[in-house]
This record gives sequence, structure tokens and C-alpha cells, in this order.
Amino acid sequence: MTVATQILLASRPKGAPTTDNFRTEKTQLPQIADGQFLVRVIWLSLDPYMRGRMDDAKSYAKPVDIDGVMEGGAVAEVMESRHGGFKKGQIVVGPFGWTTHAISNGDGIRVVDPEQAPISTALGVLGMPGITAWVGLNHIGRARDGETIVVSAATGAVGAVVGQLAKARNMRVIGVAGGAEKCDFAVKELGYDACLDHRAHDAKSLSDAIKTEAPDGVDVYFESVGGKTLEAVLQRMNTHGRIALCGMIAWYSGQGIADAQPLPAVWRNILTRRLLVEGFIIFDHYDKFPDFMSEVAPMVADGTVKFREDVADGLENAPKAFLDMLSGGNFGKQLVRVGADPA
Repeated sequence: MTVATQILLASRPKGAPTTDNFRTEKTQLPQIADGQFLVRVIWLSLDPYMRGRMDDAKSYAKPVDIDGVMEGGAVAEVMESRHGGFKKGQIVVGPFGWTTHAISNGDGIRVVDPEQAPISTALGVLGMPGITAWVGLNHIGRARDGETIVVSAATGAVGAVVGQLAKARNMRVIGVAGGAEKCDFAVKELGYDACLDHRAHDAKSLSDAIKTEAPDGVDVYFESVGGKTLEAVLQRMNTHGRIALCGMIAWYSGQGIADAQPLPAVWRNILTRRLLVEGFIIFDHYDKFPDFMSEVAPMVADGTVKFREDVADGLENAPKAFLDMLSGGNFGKQLVRVGADPA
């Protein structure tokens, strides 16, 4: 029998989540049956969408049940298998959750090639954040060479890939990030043309700064945050500009909603500038994963696309790392090292 350590949702947050909303528990897993396999988790991904799963509200996915294991993607090693498609020793990625061990029937699981890149990248630049960036830029944002793009959360797991892919398409790339260190990284390491520190601005001065960096206006906005960044960018969008909407982390826990720009002002900008705004959930676009990998994996391998990971050690530190990430405390893709990486 295998004993798994799991982090459960103990209660639903009222406003911003706290560590009290989580509980750690050990549970004995049953023997695997035919068509199943057992894994040990190596890397756990922490992502902003998990905040929404903590609420009992209608959304694109079912919320985590109270006393249920927190959901999350993870890279794991197959320890035992009675499944024809997976064998002992393989590295796999899938929705195993916040746990040290799990049993799977193979649904939603993909084998990872350790020779292609570090296996942790299957949760970042070559995983869900990476394909989110690629789909959002190319299929939702309809980016074209020579255009100007603004990327919110510019050094995050998604934004960093958006910015680099946009530069590879000969676009002018302006990032918005929280703090001078992140902005410096965006320009010097990721190749952004400019990066603006939203912590140093209110919505008006941020909009003025965007105008300085994009005197000919903004053609594409990759939106992950909402808040004052959205308010600032809207005023600088060009006619027939496109907004790829994949997140609104500034509002996930209810903060800032009362101070948000009124809907009529937002609607007027969309109308008068004839903007195309499209929300997208990446799960609807996984049919494009092979095309994404064929383009981006070689760019990661040759260093054209760089990545940065922010690692917390130990499953017990996942709640704190998650809360820090929601407030912008991470730098790069937020991961938890749950077990030893065989590489």
C-alpha cells in the first residue's frame, strides 16, 4: 500500500484566500486495478486559475469540493502500471493534483520526453502556459509582423512566452509587470522593447507611459490581469485592435472591483475603436498542441525562447507559494518540487 500526502480544500475563501483554507492529510491509496497506474509526483504546477476552483460558483470547470484534493497539473514518474499505455519508469504530465502520489486511468495524461527539455517545462514553457501564450498570440490575438503588442504579467509563465514569440514575429513588444526587477528582466533577458512597472503608476500615468512607448497605438493586448492595466491599455488601443483575454487575476478575490472603470466606459472604448475582444480557455484548444510543440520546442532547445522557474520545495509549502503567486510574489513559472527529479 502507498501512503499519499495530500493538500485538501478545507474551506471556501471569503475574499482573499489564506492558509486556513487548506488542510494537509495522509491517505492510504488502494492497490491499482487493471487499466490503472500509480505515480509519484515530482513537480506540481501552481496557476492563477486554481483560485477560481476554490469558489462554489458557476464557471467553465467544476469547483474543488470541500475536503477534496486541490486540483493542479503535475509531472510524475510511473511507479507501477497495469495500463497498456503506460509503463514503469515513464515520466508523465497530467492533472494529478496537490499530492505526493496518485492513481490514474490515463485520462488527460501525456508522456514527457526527458531528452527534449527539463521535465519541469512540461508544466511551463512547453505545457499549459506555453500553449496558452501561443494560441492567444496567434489564433486569438491574430498578431501580425510589425504590429505593437502590450503583454500584461510580462514575466509570468504565460506572458514571458507571449513576449518572446511576439519578438520572433518582429513585433514591438511592451510589457507590464510588477516591480523594477521584473521589468529589467523582461527587457534584458526576454528581449522586450520596453516594460512598465505597474506598481509605480496609477491607471492614468500608466496609460501615459504606454502612449510614450507606443506612439502609434497598440494593436494587440494580451490580457491576464484586468485592473488598472486593462484601463490603461484600453485608451491606447488602435481601431480594429484585438484583445486576447485569458485571465483577470487582479479581480479574482474581489479586490479592486469597486474601483474598476465603469462598464459603460469600457464598452464605449470597445465600440468606438471597433475592438475584437475574445475570451479563451486553453482546454478548448488542445487540438493545436502538436503544432505548438513543433514550433516552440525547437525554440526552447536552441535558447530562442528562455524560461524562468520559481521553485518552492516540499508539498507542504504549496499553499504559501500559491498565495504569494496570487499577489505577484513569484518570478517566472511557479512550481513546487514535490519529489526527486530523476534528471
